[in-house]
Amino acid sequence: MEIGPPKSRCIICDKEKRAVRCEGCLQLFCYDHLTDHRQELNKQLDYVERTRDVFRQTLNEQMNHPQIGLLVKQIDIWEDDSIKTIRETASEYRQLLAKNTSKNSQELEANLAALSEQIRRIRQENDFNEVDLAHFNQKLKQLAEKLFTLSSVSIPQDPTPLIYKLSISTSPGPGPGPGFGPVPPVPDIEEKQNIHYIPKHVSCPNKTHNVVRWKQHGSTIAGKHHHDQLSDPLGLYIDYDDPPVYYVADYGNHRVVRWRAGTHHMEVLAGGNGKGKRLDQLNYPTDLIVDKMTDSIFICDQGNRRVIRWSRHCNTDQQIILDNIVCWGLAMDDNGDLYVSDYEKDEVRRWTKGEPNGILVAGGNGKGSHLNQLNYPSYIFVDDDHSIYVSDSNNNRVMKWPKGAKEGIVVAGGHGPGNSFAHLCNPQGVMVGRCGHIFVADSHNHRVVRWSPDSDVGTLIVGGHGQGSRSNQFSCPIGLSFDRLGSLCVVDWGNNRVQKFDVEFH
Repeated sequence: MEIGPPKSRCIICDKEKRAVRCEGCLQLFCYDHLTDHRQELNKQLDYVERTRDVFRQTLNEQMNHPQIGLLVKQIDIWEDDSIKTIRETASEYRQLLAKNTSKNSQELEANLAALSEQIRRIRQENDFNEVDLAHFNQKLKQLAEKLFTLSSVSIPQDPTPLIYKLSISTSPGPGPGPGFGPVPPVPDIEEKQNIHYIPKHVSCPNKTHNVVRWKQHGSTIAGKHHHDQLSDPLGLYIDYDDPPVYYVADYGNHRVVRWRAGTHHMEVLAGGNGKGKRLDQLNYPTDLIVDKMTDSIFICDQGNRRVIRWSRHCNTDQQIILDNIVCWGLAMDDNGDLYVSDYEKDEVRRWTKGEPNGILVAGGNGKGSHLNQLNYPSYIFVDDDHSIYVSDSNNNRVMKWPKGAKEGIVVAGGHGPGNSFAHLCNPQGVMVGRCGHIFVADSHNHRVVRWSPDSDVGTLIVGGHGQGSRSNQFSCPIGLSFDRLGSLCVVDWGNNRVQKFDVEFH
């Protein structure tokens, strides 16, 4: 017969042993498994502490997030605009009041002068009676009433607000995931070798992301600090590394520069040795592309009338690929064939490796505005069907030339220069989504627009607030590209900077 207090059953081993009840979970544990239970609780506490540390780090980063600075800048812009509007309106009303007062005073002075002349004349002639005196008194009374009306001018307030009021709203984001960070959308990047496509979640809206727009105030990712200054930048290329790498044709500095996302350390990759025609020099480069197959970049060395290949890792490894060509824009298809726009011959040619003359794929029928002609072709884009999209700058249109076609199709603009959404004015950078949406840097309208397939008008994406240097303005945007998350990056030529516009989902 067993002596002692009764035994209990352990929740872990299910054996009858001496057991202790945990006050937290209220379960019974034998002595051995009670130790294991405590160790497990310690592990869970360690996890809580690690999660707390991650949250503290996230909180610190959030408090110092550059977006806060952008919002403050937006408030500053609102303040400046509001003050300017108030001052301009106040000045306008001062002028109206002065004009109105002057006009009425002049009328009173003229009437008083006329009355004084009548009184002087009849007194001189001594020819008046009670009727004349009554008439003069009536005239003076009328003048006094008009003077009283003039002195009773008021300024009633118009109920229509002169400026709009800001509000600070905090919209709930997605629930906290590991590390409490907001969960960004995972874009479906469609990138074949050497072809950059716009992320599908922004170029092909679906039921999940049926309304896509970009924040209207951009952040400057190059050209803001003294160590990342640019001079008349033109072409832009984004390499989808992790983190992404940005490449810019720094036209006025005769070089190509690059920097990694999140940093302001700009590196000279090609040129930078002054203007010249040596292999280690560039002369007004206009565009570039990255070829990962050869781990190099191809550069439109426009001033030297050549296309040059430059190694990404060895600054002494250069090779002239094409010579005697007045190039402006570059593209490469998934076969590694190179496409080059020639604004002197008003054509686009495709070169396969080892082919000396290339194949004409767009234009080449003289300068003009017919469907088989181009007039100063600048930037180009090639899709996976090998259709070529050309910014036909002086014709103020974007043309699509299907593979093997003898003439192009107008897919944006084509109505002459203008600033309506049916017009383009000196279009430059162009990118095309998988669903056929065309994004264009509408240079002289200082905006980026999107044209849907078969549409006669475009829609505004960013800019369009006149020429300027504010965060929602451009001064002749040129190159454009998209990063993996769909953020739109634009080379703001006249402001010597690169602007980034993040996506807003609604």
